[in-house]
Amino acid sequence: MADRIPENYKEAVSYIEGLPRFTKKHSLEHTEEFLKRLGNPGLDRKIIHVAGTNGKGSVCAYMQAVLAAEDKCTGFFTSPHLVKINERIQIDRRPVDDDTFYRIFLKTLETVQKMQEDGLEHPSYFEFLFGMAMEVFAASDAEYIILETGLGGRLDATNVIKHPFLTVITSISLDHTDILGDTVSEIAAEKAGIIKEGVPVFFDGSSQEASEVIRRTASERGAPCREISNLAYEIREVNRNCIAFSGNNAYDKGITWRVPFCGLYQAANAYLALEALGYVFRGCDPDRKKWALAIASVRWEGRMEQAAPHLTVDGAHNPGALEAFVQSIRLLPERDRELPVIVFSAVSDKRYEEMARYLCREIEAKAYIVTEIDDRRRVPAEELGELFRKYTVSPVFVKKEIKEAISQAYEVRGDREIYCLGSLYLVGAVKKYLTGGSGKC
Repeated sequence: MADRIPENYKEAVSYIEGLPRFTKKHSLEHTEEFLKRLGNPGLDRKIIHVAGTNGKGSVCAYMQAVLAAEDKCTGFFTSPHLVKINERIQIDRRPVDDDTFYRIFLKTLETVQKMQEDGLEHPSYFEFLFGMAMEVFAASDAEYIILETGLGGRLDATNVIKHPFLTVITSISLDHTDILGDTVSEIAAEKAGIIKEGVPVFFDGSSQEASEVIRRTASERGAPCREISNLAYEIREVNRNCIAFSGNNAYDKGITWRVPFCGLYQAANAYLALEALGYVFRGCDPDRKKWALAIASVRWEGRMEQAAPHLTVDGAHNPGALEAFVQSIRLLPERDRELPVIVFSAVSDKRYEEMARYLCREIEAKAYIVTEIDDRRRVPAEELGELFRKYTVSPVFVKKEIKEAISQAYEVRGDREIYCLGSLYLVGAVKKYLTGGSGKC
């Protein structure tokens, strides 16, 4: 693809970012051949494969924290990144450094060029980074590898892993319906595609429709399955900086788990992770209080995260995540939930009108501010403005630039809170702007 080999980290990132213009998603057989030519890196480690619509990243973060508390080195492959591409490849909760990223990039690129010489197509953006991640993990001391699917599960590049140690499926709702299906059942079938013969699966049971599909798939493949419903735990406290809950089982007796986020859904995510880890450490007698400290220490960017004074960013980018956001807001103290200022942006392949309608119906906002992200799939701010004016009588401001949107939010907020949501790309752009960047990423 390139006329010359990228000579440094910055050029390597530019090369990868340019891949969507030159190649496309390929079959699992293609990705299998790609990994084979890389030497099947990382396949000798204990792989935990995670799929779902919402909560994947959070569940993975909780698992990483507890594994670290148990002195287990862990690799993590995730998407998308918020600010820097290195975030997608982590060892022990830290993104790989630029030198490692560049070194592994060169090794991966060499393999890809030989593939092309043999008539095979260049891996896609996601596939290339997946190959890089497995190379990084193989070169590390990682005992566990947590792989987060990118889109769906059945046809996702990560699903070339035939013998994972464990599979986990988080909450499922409508998203990417143009690709995965128009119903929760159809989408659940795609997510359940990661279930392997005889490999245990732990899953979020909040959707009966999705649960039926997952249970049936697990039964067909002889995979032991454990459903985690909202009856498995009890909420004890919710405030601006924390949600506390307890488990309804014998070995959790006397332990209060505290998640350092106010998102109600984080209790479900954390408990799903804890139950899966119970299997990982089966036969042992782990110190659950040590686990509680690990869970309380988790920092997962972009999930009900207070990014600046009176400004919270949340990655809610589909109807299911938006419902969870609204539920979380309603549990907050009055000063944090009454008449907030909402900053919103979206990408065109999301159900953004449905999201706008739901927000306007469920939250009485002091003002809505719509903006644009720097992505070819962005929804124009003017279009979003028209949508919000259709569904609300609250003031609607159209600000194309992120910095103008944030400035407007602070100007109109008075003593109210600001919430930025609608896209993980918006979260990344806002965080970048707040730390002195341009707001483009």
